[in-house]
Amino acid sequence: MAKKKTAFVCSDCGAEFARWQGQCSECKAWNTVTEFRVPSAKSVPQGGSTSGYAGLVEAKVQTLDEVNLEQLPRFSTGFKEFDRVLGGGVVPGSAILIGGSPGAGKSTVLLQTMCRLAETMNTLYVTGEESLQQVAMRATRLGLPTNKLKTLAETNVETICQLALREKPSIMVIDSIQVMHMSDIQSAPGSVSQVRESAAYLTRFAKTNQVAIIMVGHVTKDGTLAGPKVLEHCIDCSILLEGSADSRFRTLRGNKNRFGAVNELGVFAMTSQGLKEVNNPSAIFLNRGEAQTPGSLVMVIWEGTRPLLVEVQALVDYSQLANPRRVTVGLEQNRLAMLLAVLHRHGGLQVSDQDVFVNVVGGVKVTETSADLALIAALVSSFKNQTLDRQLVVFGEVGLGGEIRPVPSGQERLREASKHGFTRAIVPKANKPKENIEGMEIVAVSSLSEALEALF
Repeated sequence: MAKKKTAFVCSDCGAEFARWQGQCSECKAWNTVTEFRVPSAKSVPQGGSTSGYAGLVEAKVQTLDEVNLEQLPRFSTGFKEFDRVLGGGVVPGSAILIGGSPGAGKSTVLLQTMCRLAETMNTLYVTGEESLQQVAMRATRLGLPTNKLKTLAETNVETICQLALREKPSIMVIDSIQVMHMSDIQSAPGSVSQVRESAAYLTRFAKTNQVAIIMVGHVTKDGTLAGPKVLEHCIDCSILLEGSADSRFRTLRGNKNRFGAVNELGVFAMTSQGLKEVNNPSAIFLNRGEAQTPGSLVMVIWEGTRPLLVEVQALVDYSQLANPRRVTVGLEQNRLAMLLAVLHRHGGLQVSDQDVFVNVVGGVKVTETSADLALIAALVSSFKNQTLDRQLVVFGEVGLGGEIRPVPSGQERLREASKHGFTRAIVPKANKPKENIEGMEIVAVSSLSEALEALF
């Protein structure tokens, strides 16, 4: 009998060592190196063999011109917003990881998706955290059809793949990867080694048998996916379901996608019947009050492959503190500090004795630089206590020299704003369209001073 090999892995960073040591030399953590057995060299179950494991597939070397370039057929999840984030639908044989905070709706949206797909194809829903009775109760409460969806309560990865090989599903859900385990690994479920090997095993099974697998992943307290970083490397698509407890809206954002655009955004609303997709997110984020107040302005950001209109609010008020506060919600705080310095140097506005609060309405997180000009306009509006035109939309990047730089897809942003009834826009000079947009006045600016003059 062959001797089983052992390895020593850090539970914090996943680094491997030949022997045990008290401190991990990679992340400098103490008492995190644990021993586990290396799984024996065996392949995942393949079609044609339901007992034991099939032999290794013989590899074939090919030149690039010999590779079949036919596009893989996708199938829809039943949610247009979900399909958008996935790049157009689910690709057979792909491994998808969906993460989110507790209560965000991960299991709910996947149960809705699987019940819909079960009407037209063979599906399998594997739950490791709940009993089958709990899953059935949720499906009944949401009013979902339950007569065709196949379910399984199991946490052993080898057993799951053997049963899946017999059932031959087209798509399979693993809820969740943190509770899965493999027999050859001695550490507890949820450890670095168990999560890494279980995800790699399921990914190989998906590729070998052309089964799309969606794995549910937990997040840490800082919002990042729990487990080793290699978990995100081995899968094809990583998406994150975000949403605050005080809001009924949920955003599905793609962080990695081998079959589509990254940073794609899908918007859902949580209802008593589960998650409902929002086909026009701009209309929700633009639900403004009747009276226009200083410091409020609409900007056009670009999320994935579409423009999105959101409202940014700023409040500038005299501070009683020695160090005035700088608070941002939905925007990067370092970006705000930089823009305040540019506003002082090139706009002549001093706010060193003022508290500055900035908020993006609707819980949207803005990471691109096209929000710079709109943020400065909102800050000046609040500081001067002057309201801005309600039908005004602004976007553009602001440089350290006070110049207004162009942003990608300017014409598409303007068309989206015009579609929602905005009649005036202040944009970078390079983003001014060659042909006028009907019903919209477009003011092109090249510097911060020109923008402030056009605004006030």
